[in-house]
Amino acid sequence: NNILTALLTGGAVYFALSSPRAVSVIQKMIKRELKTRRDRQQFFWTMAYLRRKKYVRYQEKDDKVTIELTEEGKQKALSYRIADMVFTMLPAWDKKWRVIAFDIPEVQRKGRDALRDKMKKLGCVQLQKSMWVWPYECKDEIDFIAEFFGVGKYVHYMVVESITSEKYLLHKFKMI
Repeated sequence: NNILTALLTGGAVYFALSSPRAVSVIQKMIKRELKTRRDRQQFFWTMAYLRRKKYVRYQEKDDKVTIELTEEGKQKALSYRIADMVFTMLPAWDKKWRVIAFDIPEVQRKGRDALRDKMKKLGCVQLQKSMWVWPYECKDEIDFIAEFFGVGKYVHYMVVESITSEKYLLHKFKMI
């Protein structure tokens, strides 16, 4: 899963680092990571597996090999990324609550249940069946999760300064 995730983010890095110097630095980093014969074997076995599963495709041109994620590979990489996602508790709180609310139709029950399950696993506190709270900035993560489960248009993110259940939330987040 590390290789798929690296390939997912690597596309953007490739364009940002298109200078020959940057490419040279990246190649040196890969060689440094694959020091032993066993590491190199594992890398190539993994790449062969990913190719057989049709998560990646190779293109050869002018003595260069390009490894590209397929759409299926991108989805698999995103699923690994979402599985590893965590929210962090920052040392300084800005005294604002992040409220995530949703009203997802029954026809998208699987997406709704998956979103609710992920919110719970991330440590959010449930105020109502479809309303969750987190004390720190997490809009990008919430947007990513909601889009991943295909329910983005039903999910609302709010930043609030005051909430009636603040003492309860402070207790739940161990902030008092």
